[in-house]
Amino acid sequence: MSQEKKYAVGIDIGGTTTKFGIVDAHGHILEQDRIPSNEHDDVQDFINDLHARLMPMMNKVGGINYFVGIGMGAPNGNIYTGTIEYAPNLKWKGIIPIAEQMEQKFGLPTRLTNDANAAAVGEMMYGCTKGMKHFITITLGTGVGSGIVIDGKIVVGHDGFAGELGHTIIRPGGRPHWSTGMKGSLEAYASATGVRDTAIEMLTKHPEVPSLLRNYRINELTSENVYECAMKGDKIANEIFEFTGQILGESLANFVMFSSPEAIVLFGGLTKAGNLILKPTREHMEANLLPIFKNKVKLIFSQLKESDAAILGASALVWE
Repeated sequence: MSQEKKYAVGIDIGGTTTKFGIVDAHGHILEQDRIPSNEHDDVQDFINDLHARLMPMMNKVGGINYFVGIGMGAPNGNIYTGTIEYAPNLKWKGIIPIAEQMEQKFGLPTRLTNDANAAAVGEMMYGCTKGMKHFITITLGTGVGSGIVIDGKIVVGHDGFAGELGHTIIRPGGRPHWSTGMKGSLEAYASATGVRDTAIEMLTKHPEVPSLLRNYRINELTSENVYECAMKGDKIANEIFEFTGQILGESLANFVMFSSPEAIVLFGGLTKAGNLILKPTREHMEANLLPIFKNKVKLIFSQLKESDAAILGASALVWE
């Protein structure tokens, strides 16, 4: 790498929002911004929007010649091929050669990985798992993403798609996933979308129980509404977090017994609920572990600013 290459672009494509930033060689995010992920039916329009937002930021630090490349994290991003493949939470269906399209638009080398894997790399390099060789990251956003690190390496599998813990079945025959149609997956329950769906179910099932959540139209409910009502002591809202934490904790127990991590790091929008989600999750995780695994695994929230881990991890893909 020549000395004038001082910066990288890190891009985190989430199910709802795409966050991006300019990162220097020391892991400092100098500039960052965001755009919606699902406002463009055509991925090329999305890339054009990214280009329009990023170029002024890149010019601010000296221009494109100072950049080593672009790193991207995306749902179902394949590190081997640079393609997004059949992402259930994005508008663009099928196989999208987004790394190649980005290279054509920006004229910079572009590498892609799974968004949760990018976050795990960022956490490993700059966050609370720095120095750890065995940990799992779980993103609790629009969906549930995960990154598994064993022996200091991200687990990607033979085809680039290992570690899709959000799509593991935790309630066989349970709630259908809004996109995949699979019944009973972790993502259908423990994501922000899943919390909303649980709220709708509980409000419909118990019409006689008063709740602050009834002040919202059913089709306008969000996980943020549930959190706000829970903080005010609302019974149904608190039961929603108990139920969500139970399912997440049971799932984490399975993941612990699979890879025996030193820590599980939670981040994403749902972590704003703090102990409302952490307490039942920890209780149900420990309750479902074999004795040899009990009280060994740290369950912690990421200390990096929201989205920083994924931006940093994505940018790390292009540094030599």
